[in-house]
Amino acid sequence: DLVSWNSLINVYSAEGLLSEAMVLFYEMRDSGLRPDGITIRGLLCACVGHDAFSQGRAIHSYLFKLGLGRDVTVCNSLLSMYARCLDFPSAMDVFHETNDPDVVTWNSILTACVQNQHFEDVFRLFSLLHRSVASLDRISLNNVLSASAELGYFELVKQIHAYAFKVALVCDTMLSNGLIDTYAKCGSLDDANKLFEIMGTGRDVFSWSSLIVGYAQFGYAKEALDLFARMRNLGIKPNHVTFVGVLTACSRVGLVDEGCYYYSIMEPEYGIVPTREHCSCVIDLLARAGRLSEAAKFVDQMPFEPDIIMWKTLLAASKTHNDVEMGKKAAEGILNIDPSHSAAYVLLCNIYASSGNWDEFARLKKAMRSTGVHKSPGKSWIKLKGELKVFIVEDRSHPEADEIYTMLELVGIEIVKAGYIPDLSRHSCKYASFDH
Repeated sequence: DLVSWNSLINVYSAEGLLSEAMVLFYEMRDSGLRPDGITIRGLLCACVGHDAFSQGRAIHSYLFKLGLGRDVTVCNSLLSMYARCLDFPSAMDVFHETNDPDVVTWNSILTACVQNQHFEDVFRLFSLLHRSVASLDRISLNNVLSASAELGYFELVKQIHAYAFKVALVCDTMLSNGLIDTYAKCGSLDDANKLFEIMGTGRDVFSWSSLIVGYAQFGYAKEALDLFARMRNLGIKPNHVTFVGVLTACSRVGLVDEGCYYYSIMEPEYGIVPTREHCSCVIDLLARAGRLSEAAKFVDQMPFEPDIIMWKTLLAASKTHNDVEMGKKAAEGILNIDPSHSAAYVLLCNIYASSGNWDEFARLKKAMRSTGVHKSPGKSWIKLKGELKVFIVEDRSHPEADEIYTMLELVGIEIVKAGYIPDLSRHSCKYASFDH
């Protein structure tokens, strides 16, 4: 009967076996049975990634023929399918077309916004959700925390923390972990640590890892490594994120041998197979310490091809340690992946300028002009009195641009008075380096 077919289709879908699930679906229809919402939801759950997108679109069309276009649970699965297949506009269309969206609908579109980095949409939708329901759940709040972490909206994080107290969600481990992670990413490590200690026995590996990574990213290497030692002494098994934090901490303070040791014990002691992120940390660890030949050897021995981040790490270190040959190799690695990547040209240009290799400097500038490569302008922002202020290098469209540039000149004069000596070689290339 229909229940039997749905059970089998859902088993295959849960395993991601979309082709097999679709074969069963066609057989069920051929047997004369009419699919229902459970059938459609099962099939949609198996649609993941670009390859499954066409099947998902076909299922979308078919569910209207079945009269399921107004079924909220089916619409929720459809919305999630588009989000997983990275078609954010279609996900948003489904959301707006859903009649009487429930909390799952809201959470699905908020998750889609976060996954597709539409962070301002998260805040806009969250404001509507807050007015539409009596109370918010932990998934809604965690989505807003993720967006707040990306944009540094610290005040909103404090408000969510206060709201969690109000609705008795503050003891929820998932939400507390989200708060620790967001406090850490916003740079408020004291708040992150206080909440971590308050959790007590409610802490899990994600609690420990979030705080370790937070300490590491802001240069508190000792605190990160002490926390890791405390975690191991308590018998808590670290995960792959924990080791990203540990390796980052070692890199920040030049603990090269310690970092290499921790990398070496990941798999034999904890069964954690090193990922690209771990390898990037080791490359950064070696490169920062000036051990560029070891970093290059590590890259050659990795089980996968180096990505742009790894090459950029080597390129930046080559500039710091004035290693022209390594800089050329790293720049070539970047340009082989992305020929229009401006950072490779910019940093290599600075390496040639610093080493006085003006012939190569001129050749590179000519190559940049001929290929139409332009440096992406630097951008920064600050939230002032509830309004986001965005600044772009050499942009004078801001209504107070004259006052801003005047103040920058005054600050620059004071910096020189305080003893700073500008490195003129860094300005010798028309395309100044990113850290300007």
